[in-house]
Amino acid sequence: MAAEQDKNLVEILETPNPIDVAKYMNFVSAPQAGAIATFSGTTRDTFEGKTVLELRYEAYVPMAIRCMKSICSSARESWNLHSVAVAHRIGTVPVGETSVFIAVSSVHRVDALEACRFLIDEIKATVPIWKKEVYSNGEVWKENSEFLERKSELGNKNADSCGRKAEFEGHKKRPCCGTKVQVDE
Repeated sequence: MAAEQDKNLVEILETPNPIDVAKYMNFVSAPQAGAIATFSGTTRDTFEGKTVLELRYEAYVPMAIRCMKSICSSARESWNLHSVAVAHRIGTVPVGETSVFIAVSSVHRVDALEACRFLIDEIKATVPIWKKEVYSNGEVWKENSEFLERKSELGNKNADSCGRKAEFEGHKKRPCCGTKVQVDE
């Protein structure tokens, strides 16, 4: 377990500075890694015809970090990974800047690509990080589509505490944390 933790870097960044993508790419780089897959979630300038000015993220940081570490462990149970790096900003993220960055290295590309997709989907579905979209004519707290899809599984007696089915596409997953709730103003 300690060796696994040495090959995971999970951070919540409470800074106005952009995510240092090179830091996370360097962390996962290794001579034995033939593949590095990445995902960069970036603030876009429009949503459903509305002009987006910025995103604002809030989190319960200790639980968010614990959840993201657990998701990294779950990915390691399903894919042969070398290193995993996950960074998520909280606070204000202007248009064009990265909110979340994931880098995964493995010997072969299939493991890195599949694990990278799993990581972002699980983070958006289960980690206690909340997003407010700020438009030119208002603002709204948003639920991730992954969370909404997962919500319907919560009543499933075979689902874990994150709403995941005990077996997901043939891969064993273990629970990470509780569920998100919608926040209305």
